[in-house]
Formats: sequence, structure tokens, C-alpha cells
Amino acid sequence: MALTVTAVRGPARPTAYGRAVNTTVPAADARQEVTFSTGEVARRLGVSPTTIRSWDRRYGIGAGARTRGSHRRWSAQDMARLERMCALTATGVPPAEAARLASSDSVPTAGPDPTPAPPGHVAPSRVGGGLSLGKVRAECRGVARAALRLDAGTLDELLTAAIRDLGLVTAWTEVIMPALHAAGRKWEGEPDRYVEVEHFLSWHVSGALRRACPPLPPGHAGGTTLLACMPDESHTLPLEVLAASLTERALPVRMFGAALPAECLLAAVDRTGPVVVGLWAQSRGTADRQLAERVASAEWGPQGARRKPAVLALGPGWPSASGLVRPQGLAEAVTAVESRVAQFAAVRRRPSAARP
Repeated sequence: MALTVTAVRGPARPTAYGRAVNTTVPAADARQEVTFSTGEVARRLGVSPTTIRSWDRRYGIGAGARTRGSHRRWSAQDMARLERMCALTATGVPPAEAARLASSDSVPTAGPDPTPAPPGHVAPSRVGGGLSLGKVRAECRGVARAALRLDAGTLDELLTAAIRDLGLVTAWTEVIMPALHAAGRKWEGEPDRYVEVEHFLSWHVSGALRRACPPLPPGHAGGTTLLACMPDESHTLPLEVLAASLTERALPVRMFGAALPAECLLAAVDRTGPVVVGLWAQSRGTADRQLAERVASAEWGPQGARRKPAVLALGPGWPSASGLVRPQGLAEAVTAVESRVAQFAAVRRRPSAARP
């Protein structure tokens, strides 16, 4: 992230709440002060650049300096006010009142200005509404803030950008999952709060995954992977991100979602002849080893060339001593599927290669 130093001439202008913003930055001071573009500020705060410009126009909570081309440049003090504004709006304070409070609060300015964090930087964080995220990427803080504000447009933008820029596996592991876990921990401790945030975030993540990886066209060649939740399991999002990751790699997927009854699962396996079957269990109560073994023993194909699927026990509900293949995390699951599909493709090529 580039650092920009500005020295701009201009009179101080009053804001809507009486705070004079000096648009003149002496050259000597400017050489020492780190400032941020509106886009950089938006990424850090988890709001859209349009929202930041709107706050400046409507409430006077704007940048303290502009470049000669009239581009806003935000100082550390400006950033602190915007962070306060985000924290207040996340708790339901109307924007006008939040701007007044953020502008009137004393914002510490002592000490050196912070430098912009590199793209992969992680830092301890507590989002304005009270979600404790721990050490996370800046993209994760932005997603969590947008989810707390129930800001659908900004959340979609941030999720789409994270998946596009980082790839599905990294976006899920380092951005989406920490935000989901923080919301889940919060409502477990305070049952009356943040349930709506987790549901809201989950729904938008699901939509972002579908937008990022549309289904493959009909007739796409390659071994199929069947994904389903166990009969009493309702958590589908981890399977959705696995399905999207496989689709991103042009690997065909059949996704059956939540709580697929046992006999229906076996029928789906028989009808599709998958190379891999991934079964998700979020808790010990939903994991069913006997059903997984029934799936693993299913056979299909002509005599002399019958085959069985590889079964992946996905999720924290499966015991470690189950005797099943248990990938640890999304990246391992993707690798396991890729490996099995590659083996299947090699076996299919062998007979035709041996023909005269």
C-alpha cells in the first residue's frame, strides 16, 4: 500500500458540527505525516468509498487535507474519527448523531502516525460492536464491521473482493471464517444478541460463493464429487465453500445441502456414481460412522470394472479414531478430492491407451 504525503494550501473550513478542518498542511509537517486515500480508508473500515464521501458531505466528518487535484487524504486523526463513527453506527446510533459524537470526542494524536498495513498483515482487533476477532487480516475486520452494521451492499463488495484477490481457500480461512466464529462466540455468550449478524453474514457469504464460482456447463467431463450433510446436520456453509473451491478448479460437484436422509444419500450415490463423497458433521451427535461405511461400500459399474467412492469425513463432529479419511481444513479437503479425481482419470485413460 503506497504512502502519500501532501502539502495543500487552503483556508480552514467549518464542519456541520463546528469543528474547523484545516486544509493547509505545511510542507515540513507533510513530509512526516502518513495519509491515506479514500479507497485505503474504505478497505480498513469495511465501508464503501461512497459511504465515506457521503459522510463528509452530509455530516462534515471528512478528510483534513486534499491533494492539488482535490483528492481527499485522510490522516491518522481522521481515521480515528471514522472508526468511532463506524463503531457507533454498528450499535444502531443514527449516522448524524454518530458523526456529532465522533467529531466531539477527543481523539488521541500523540505518537507517530501508523503506517498502512501490508496486504497480508494481521493485528489484534475488536470490531466496534464488540466482536473480538483476535489477530486477523484487515479484510476480516472490514467484513465483520459491515456485518455488524447489517450493510448488505458493502458486505457483498468486501466478500467479492476478498474472494477475487485472495482466492477462495485463503478468503475462507483468513477472512470469512474468523468473522463467522466471532459472531458465533458472541451470541453463544449473549443469546439475545448477534444471532441476526451471523445469519446475515452466512447468507451473504453463500451468495458470494455462488457469484464467484457459477456451476460448470452440462456434460463437463471428470469424476464427480458428491457433497451432503449428515441426516440430522443443518450447517451447510462449509460444504458450500468446498463446492465452490472444487468448481473453481473445474471439478464437477453434486451438492445436496442440509439434512439429507440416509436412504436418499445412498440413492444419490447409486445414481451419480461419484468418485468422492464428502459428508459433513458439525457435532458428534450428527456424525454417523455406520452410514459413512455404507456409502464407502457402495459399488457400481460393469462386471470387472466395478468401483467404490472415496468417503471424506468432513467437519469437527467426526471422531479422530473413526478410521475414515478426515481432512483438516478446506485446503486439505480440496487436495484430497483433486488427488482422488486425478487417480480416477488415470485409470480411465489406461484401457484406451493399451488398445492397438
